[in-house]
Amino acid sequence: MDTENIDNGELQTWTTDEVADAIANEKIVLIDVRTPAEYAFEHVEGAMLLPMAFFDPKFLPGEEGKTVVLMCGSSARSGKMARKALMSGRERIAHLDGGFAAWKKAGQPYITTDMASGAPVRKAPN
Repeated sequence: MDTENIDNGELQTWTTDEVADAIANEKIVLIDVRTPAEYAFEHVEGAMLLPMAFFDPKFLPGEEGKTVVLMCGSSARSGKMARKALMSGRERIAHLDGGFAAWKKAGQPYITTDMASGAPVRKAPN
């Protein structure tokens, strides 16, 4: 994990392995800031959706017990929203380095859409 101290708090950047381990051990709340269409097509199982267009840090869960980790497609949007959360008074927030693209490249599991039926399908690690 990389950390960056910003005027308002600490921005953490987590690797795909760190996020996957934290999900498995129920230590984080993963928030996807992509669009509803992107999320519907494919997403990390268990990730909650709070699209960047409607992102308001007051809707983020509290910091007690679990770390809030933001993600998007590449980490550009999640980085911006993490900074926005820090500016709003959060003391610590994290985001996924490389976003969903890095997640898939690392062979981590996710939910996708079967194009023939429209049904959700779990993709297991490679």
